[in-house]
Amino acid sequence: MDTIVVVIFVCIFLIWFISTFNRFHEFNIKINEAEVNIDATLRKRFDLLNKSIGIIKAKTKKENVLDNITNLRSKKLSNFELDREIYNAINEITALKEEFKDLKKVEDFMKVELGINETEAEIVAGRKYYNAVITDYNKMVKSFPSNIIALICRFKSKPYFDGKSLEHKTDFRI
Repeated sequence: MDTIVVVIFVCIFLIWFISTFNRFHEFNIKINEAEVNIDATLRKRFDLLNKSIGIIKAKTKKENVLDNITNLRSKKLSNFELDREIYNAINEITALKEEFKDLKKVEDFMKVELGINETEAEIVAGRKYYNAVITDYNKMVKSFPSNIIALICRFKSKPYFDGKSLEHKTDFRI
């Protein structure tokens, strides 16, 4: 009788362990999926910014337009860093648009600007989804009893995609 109870207890423990372990992997898959979607949107936005460089140079006769975007091609950046660099470039475009009023009248520039605004909505939605999944994942990493499996399997808390300024290097701590 005692052996049956021990066997049942071990089976229940194994079922719980496997199910919790699988939930961690399910969250990792969702996190990867969200990262891929954000990455695709950021690349699309980056391409739009590259298109705008030629238009802005032609209309403003300035040579050093969005040099930081041109330099990003050779850098290896995370989505967090790329998002911040693109945000800075968009601020630069806004300043140029105010300085050179003729840019607002250029049809190609307006199309690029519309595309940039559309990608902003996509990034906001992707960021919300990513952060929601990260919240659930981090709760599992820190909550008892799933934190036991997190310790055994070395699952660690993950950073939020928050869009803060690059000057705040510690903004990803939980």
